[in-house]
This record gives sequence, structure tokens and C-alpha cells, in this order.
Amino acid sequence: MSITRALARHAAERPDAPALTCEGESLTYAALDALVGRIAAFFAAAPAGGIALDLSNGAALAVLFLAAARAGREGQVLDPAWPAALRAEVIGKIRPGLIVASRPGDGLELPPDQGLAGLAEALGAKGGGRVPEPDADLAFYVGFTSGSTGMPKGYRRSHRSWTASFDADTAEFGIGADDVLLAPGALTHSLFLYALARGLDAGAHVILARAFRPRAVVELARRHKASVLYGVPTQLALLLEVLEADGLRLENPLASLRLVLCSGAKWPQGRRAALRRLLPKADFAEFYGASELSFITVANMREEVPEGSVGRPFHTVKMSIVDRAGRPLPAGRTGLVFVESPFLFMGYATGESDDLIRHGAALSVGDMGVMDGRGFLTLVGRAKRMIVTSGKNLYPEEVERLLETHPAIRAAAVLGVPDGLRGERLVAFLSLEAGAQVGQAELIAFLKPRLPLFKVPRRYARVADWPLTASGKTDFSAVARLWPDQCEGIA
Repeated sequence: MSITRALARHAAERPDAPALTCEGESLTYAALDALVGRIAAFFAAAPAGGIALDLSNGAALAVLFLAAARAGREGQVLDPAWPAALRAEVIGKIRPGLIVASRPGDGLELPPDQGLAGLAEALGAKGGGRVPEPDADLAFYVGFTSGSTGMPKGYRRSHRSWTASFDADTAEFGIGADDVLLAPGALTHSLFLYALARGLDAGAHVILARAFRPRAVVELARRHKASVLYGVPTQLALLLEVLEADGLRLENPLASLRLVLCSGAKWPQGRRAALRRLLPKADFAEFYGASELSFITVANMREEVPEGSVGRPFHTVKMSIVDRAGRPLPAGRTGLVFVESPFLFMGYATGESDDLIRHGAALSVGDMGVMDGRGFLTLVGRAKRMIVTSGKNLYPEEVERLLETHPAIRAAAVLGVPDGLRGERLVAFLSLEAGAQVGQAELIAFLKPRLPLFKVPRRYARVADWPLTASGKTDFSAVARLWPDQCEGIA
């Protein structure tokens, strides 16, 4: 049961139904199944190893990824933004059997603007017999984390880890053939690659975008009457800003949405009111997960989710809180979050992680959390981000979440800078809302009633250009490098 398990069935039952659309190019299910099958036969005959895909975002990358999966090969999705030296180092470690790239030098070269028309011919794929569906336990994907320095972690996944996710989120959200699924982010981000495969498995019409441009994405949703939208918080916030800017002069172009799915970081508490006001008919659900663990919890606005919680376990996920010796802790106690599910990764293709801990079949990536009596998880922070100040342990995520509820603050990063007296002194780096002004005294007064005094930063700095990773998360390493010369102190 591979990730392409349903393509042939949809092609037989609904051959003329739209399957994939990107930038004016579209394929029906019959055409998509035929193209994927033709290229899969070509990939199956390639030298042993994975199929490295070093291509710009778009429909061609999507089809080649699906073809590699159907061929029983590992689709190794490289980031075209990598410098040549890093790319060469990664390729040396993953050792692909074939490279398909938009840059010259090795493997098969495709034009940067290669579309669906003539794709098989450009590869030299002449067709042939249909390849059998691969085994569910074969690796089909190597994705890469968006770390800002050093070797990216390449995580390897089996077909089963994703098909089990498809079945689980059918139970959670009921995504089906009547849906139009909009996945407007880069396919180098596993969220959008997953959305592509998940939508096609369901028989939905999947809409991609070559680049994320907020107003263009809103227009895509309007034109195709999108019913399901995947996004990371920064993208969704930009879409809401477009709707806010248009005000009531226009009919809501996202009125067709029934479901918004958010992953990559916590949705700010202060933006929930705007979400309800601008998308009143859409359910909103956010995921907490990790590259190694996939979906862990889901927080759905339809449910009574405690404030600050990342939700309850995703369908079929078993979650526990344990101490460092591996002993289970009762509800209300803080410890390491361990996960057991059919979605776990196979292992690393490149890089490694000191944070990964195994206890039997369960894994932890070093996140600390507390679970309440109803099974809802609240994250305390990542163990490796713990700061020791005045002899006490502090998880900065708690302070960041509170700061982000302040109406003037768009994003926050709390970091420890060396201090001879306290060990580390807290500095809160802030991205402010457009036109907002806020002072140090106001921020301290805002936090004091909500936190023990040792957790309240005394120094604040404004960052004009907020650093983000490719997946839309705050790049904490890049923020730290701004101190003290490249940020503006808040008095």
C-alpha cells in the first residue's frame, strides 16, 4: 500500500476529474496516472539508489516525486537554494542512483521553468510496462530539515508512515473526493508535499503554487473554490492581512474554505479573534509534530482546547510523559514527551540528533511537556533551549508565548546572553506589529502578573527583519547573531 495506491483507482472510476493544477497547468486523474506510470517505469530502470530531485517548485517536481514513489525508489527532495558545496556534501552522503536537476553539472538537466507538457520526453522516458506498486515498508522519501547552519538532517520515511497518516486524518477531518485542497507552499517543506500526496489519495483536486504570494494565493482559493487550506502560521497570517486590508468592500474570497490546517509553529493566541472574524465558516486545526515523529497532537477550534495547549493525541497516536529515567509521570507533571505511532520515521539519511531518545517503540525529540487529565498536552519547551538564570531553569517558550499575546508583538524570541553574575541574562527579541510602539516598562508590567519574577526579561530588543527558517519557524540561531549590534534596544 504505497502513497500512490489510489491513483489507478481514481483514474479508472473518475478519469476526467481534475487531479492537479499549478500555474495554469492541469491534469485529470487519468492523465496524472498515465504520466506518473510512464516516468515511474523510467525511474525503475535507473541505476540502484534514490532519485534526487533538485528542482524549482511546481507541478513537474510534484509528478517526479510521485513517479519515484511508484517506482519503489526513494525521492530525495533537495533544496535548490542550497549553495553548491552543501549540495555536493549532501549528495555524497545520500548517494542517489539518478539526479534530476535544474542546474547543470550532473544527472538529468531540466529547464528551471519545466512544466508538465513534454516532461516525460525531456527525461527520455519512452514508456513501457506498468511497474507494480511498491511494498509499504520501502523508503519513499528523504526530506531535509531547514537548519540554518551545518549539515541538514535528512529523515527517511516509509510508504506506510504516510498511508497510515492518510487513514488517520480521514478519521480526523474527512477529506475526500469532493474537496479542493490548496497547498501553496514549497514542496521542499514536508507539510506541502504531504498535502499533495494526501489530497490525491483522497481523490481531491490539489492546487499548488510555484511561489507563495499572499494575494495570488487568495485569488487561487477564490477561483477554484478551495475547501481545505494547508499553511504555516506566517503564511496564514499574511493571508489574513490581505483579507483585513480588503475590508468589507469585497465578498470574502475564502468563503468556500471549510477547513484550515496549520503546522510548523504554534498559532499565536492573539490572532485567533482575526481568524474567527475573517474565516467564520472554516474549522481551524493546528498540529504539533516533528520531522521524525510526524503528527503528534491536534488542536481543533471546535473542541474545548485548554489555553496554551497544542491539543490531544492525533488519531492512533499514543503519547506519554516520562522522566529522564523513562518512568511514566502522572497528569500534571512535567517531563519528556514520548510518542508511539505508525507515523514514525525510519532513521536519518544525513546528519543526526543528540535530542532523539528511544524507549522501546516510543521516541522523543527532547520536547518537555505536561499532559492534563483529559489528555491535552501543553509544551513547556525544548530541553536543549533551557536557560539557567539566577540558578534556576527556564524554558523560554513559555515567555515567548505570553509576549506574543501582547497586541503590539508579532513574534518573540527569548534567549540567554552570557552574564558573569547570573550565568545567563534574558533578552527578549521582538518583531512588532506595523506601526506599533511599546516600551520596556510596559512589557515588564505585562509579564509580572503572569510569571515568576526570574522569568521576566529585563532587556528587550526590536528586530526589523525577523529571521525565519525555510519552514516558516523563527530562526533562533540567526536571532542570536543579531545581538547586540544588529538590533534596536527598547527603552
